[in-house]
Amino acid sequence: MDRKNFLGPLAVATLVVGLSVGTAGADCGAPHGKDIVDTAVANGSFTTLVAAVQAAGLVEVLKGDGPFTVFAPTDEAFAKLPEGTVEALLLDKDALTKILTYHVVPGKVMAADVAGLTSAETVQGQSIRIDTSSGVKVDDANVILADVIASNGVIHVIDTVILPN
Repeated sequence: MDRKNFLGPLAVATLVVGLSVGTAGADCGAPHGKDIVDTAVANGSFTTLVAAVQAAGLVEVLKGDGPFTVFAPTDEAFAKLPEGTVEALLLDKDALTKILTYHVVPGKVMAADVAGLTSAETVQGQSIRIDTSSGVKVDDANVILADVIASNGVIHVIDTVILPN
C-alpha cells in the first residue's frame, strides 16, 4: 500500500478543524486553547506527523499539560525520507516512538531562548544540536517557522525529519 493510501484515512479522521496557522511571531495565528496536536491538525501541513503520533500512541501525551517544544517536520520533510521508510516506521511502534520523542524537548523553548544554546536534551533522552549561526538549525533541519503557540507549548516547523543516533 502506498503512503498516500495508508495515511489518508488516518489523516482525514483527525482533520476536524480547518484553521491554518499563519506567520511567525508570538501568536502566529494559532488558536489559543488548542493543544499541540490540535494545532498541528488544524494547520494541514502535518498529516504524516499526526498519523505517526497516532500510530505511536502519543496523542494523549502531546495533548497533556506540558509544556512541550515540538520540532514538527512537515509532510514535505517526511517525503524526503527514502521510499518505504514512513510505512516501515508506522509498523514499528518502538522505532517510531524513538524518532518522534527525539523531536520533543521538555518545556516551552521559544525562538528567542535558543540564541545561546548549542544543544537541547529531548524527551527521547539524546540531545539535538542547535546552530544559530545562519538562521536556526536543529541537527540537519532548518527551522522554517518558529513560535507557533499552543496551549501546552510551542511548535517550531522544520524542513527535515531528524533522527537520533
